[in-house]
Amino acid sequence: MRIAVLAALLLVPSVNAEDGWIEMFNGKDFTGWVIDGPSEYKADGKIMLLWSVEEGMIRTAGKGFGFLRYDRKFDDFVYRIDYRLAKGGNSGLGIRTGVFDPKRSTASRPSYFSYEVQLLDDADAKPDKHTTCSLYRYVAPTATAHKAAPEWNTVEVECKGPRIKITMNGKDVLNVDQTTIPEIKDKPLSGYVCVQAHSKQVEFRNLRIKELK
Repeated sequence: MRIAVLAALLLVPSVNAEDGWIEMFNGKDFTGWVIDGPSEYKADGKIMLLWSVEEGMIRTAGKGFGFLRYDRKFDDFVYRIDYRLAKGGNSGLGIRTGVFDPKRSTASRPSYFSYEVQLLDDADAKPDKHTTCSLYRYVAPTATAHKAAPEWNTVEVECKGPRIKITMNGKDVLNVDQTTIPEIKDKPLSGYVCVQAHSKQVEFRNLRIKELK
């Protein structure tokens, strides 16, 4: 019985009691996470993993469109991640989203269902509704603060009621109240968070989330 209890405890994400941060990724496997979309792809006649854990990081090969979703819903929260793109890479963070269904791809992907925080290798681009740290297709960031690939970047997303704030490498780059924009005023105020596989390799580390009470 004691062994069974200990085994169950090892599957629970780590929580820092002092500051409330949940360590979402254990650095070893995908405990607590769900792959939505393809998990494999073919290369040179071999079956390869689209998502893997390498050197304590989450890595996507960028060979298929899909998401790695943390299997717990949140209302108000701060979501923080370090990421590193390959040159020309494309990825994103889903926030307050549902379960992605490839058969209903357009309707169920975060950028339609709720929001995708865009992550691109576009450090020289002028901010718009499709550049890094935009709420993709809806709201442009007010500044550019990310480093070009293959440098590491730290992005933090705070969702509190209808207000969404994004910080990149410690600089505020987006702050919006969705109720002020007719196109997004009815977007969900609760849901899952995820990371995206799109094109080229992406690595993620230090994935953390803190609920805001």
